[in-house]
Amino acid sequence: MNTSTDDMIEVPLYRAAHGRTGDKGDRSNISVIAWHADLYPLLAEQLTPERVSMQFRHRAPARVQRFLLPRLHAMNFVLDAVLDGGVNDALNLDAHGKALSFLLLDMPIRVPRALAPLLTGP
Repeated sequence: MNTSTDDMIEVPLYRAAHGRTGDKGDRSNISVIAWHADLYPLLAEQLTPERVSMQFRHRAPARVQRFLLPRLHAMNFVLDAVLDGGVNDALNLDAHGKALSFLLLDMPIRVPRALAPLLTGP
């Protein structure tokens, strides 16, 4: 993306996408779906496994994998060892990790001003 810094705005990811979380054992599965197809390329560029791992550093994921689904304008992240052992072992209030999508959707992304009309919310 060849855009000068003046032409970019920083917004939380939830303005450009929505998400859903699932779990299997100690593994969290988080989908991110662009609100608009034109936002998907910048999400694919910025939502790298490394950045997602940093967003969840307090949970110390053993591994973060990303699976791109361009025809759906979506991607799926699989985070290993982030649920304190899984639903049967975790002592936290969110043993299934359902709130983890909100943590990801709070991550800041940079969007060209020209795409700002495609964003949701304030």
